[in-house]
Amino acid sequence: MKYIYDTQLLIEGVDLEPERIIEYFNDNFDGDSMLIVGDDRMVKVHYHTNEPWLVLEYCSSLGEIYDIVVENMARQAIGLKG
Repeated sequence: MKYIYDTQLLIEGVDLEPERIIEYFNDNFDGDSMLIVGDDRMVKVHYHTNEPWLVLEYCSSLGEIYDIVVENMARQAIGLKG
């Protein structure tokens, strides 16, 4: 497993641009399984990475973040919790 953390959250803000968020992720983060969808007021982020704190820091600069989930998939794979 190359990327350990499944990182998910919602961003609520003003003038959000999902396509620009995708571009930022592609240019600045190392990860996969990216799903970024929404509109100018609400965006859902799903991303596998080894540095979820960077994702949280960036997303919090765009608006309010909530429903944050960071799960350790390596632990889950061997039957441990999160």
